Amino acid sequence: MQLLGVIDLMGRRAVRARGGIRERYAPVGTIGDTAIDGDPLALARTYVDQFGLSTLYAADLDAIGGGQTNGVVIRGLADVAPVWVDAGVSSADNAQRLIDLGAARAVVALETLTSFEALSAICAAVGGEQVAFSLDLRAGEPVIRVPPAGPLRGTRSTLSVTDIAARAAGAGAGAIIVIDLARVGSATGPDFDLLSRVRAEVAGAMLFAGGGVRGVADLTRLADLGCDGALVASALHDGALSASR
Repeated sequence: MQLLGVIDLMGRRAVRARGGIRERYAPVGTIGDTAIDGDPLALARTYVDQFGLSTLYAADLDAIGGGQTNGVVIRGLADVAPVWVDAGVSSADNAQRLIDLGAARAVVALETLTSFEALSAICAAVGGEQVAFSLDLRAGEPVIRVPPAGPLRGTRSTLSVTDIAARAAGAGAGAIIVIDLARVGSATGPDFDLLSRVRAEVAGAMLFAGGGVRGVADLTRLADLGCDGALVASALHDGALSASR
């Protein structure tokens, strides 16, 4: 299992995510005895130096919300360790800019995706091995934020989660992330049944789980059902996962 240490960025600060309610996020204070004080680079170094993680995951909430990309921070994170970056990518140019900043993978999220054709174009332009598709859910329902007349109109009612995963894999994304925002920071555990169905649907793609991971038992169960890795944050912050367990 590959663990990706999550860093949620807001106003150039590392914030603690809970339930996907972004207006309630507050800067990360400490991890164990290590003071972070909202410093994303300090958080990244803690993940790498204290927990032995080799890969980071940055969610640029400012860019996802339509603001400017935190390019300086992303470049700094890339100097600490390989980093996957979700910054509201919706075009090949957006994805290439993230790669140029040092991102190991550009994350294309369902939340900001305009069409599966756009995802295909992104994968063709930068290479599917440098693209991860984030299948964003809230309480099990796909999160879609496009105009009513947009290309993904009706996706909530006409495409299941497994259908969306299959379309993303077919578009060329080398990795699929299934993340339920309602479970983030909740310590309720991932939706194992759903992940199992997605795994069966996209057998050829790497599969990562996000949202609600509580500890080693969850990671073991995810590995058993065929996940390649998981996004983790709260379990590290709260001590449920440590360098020794």
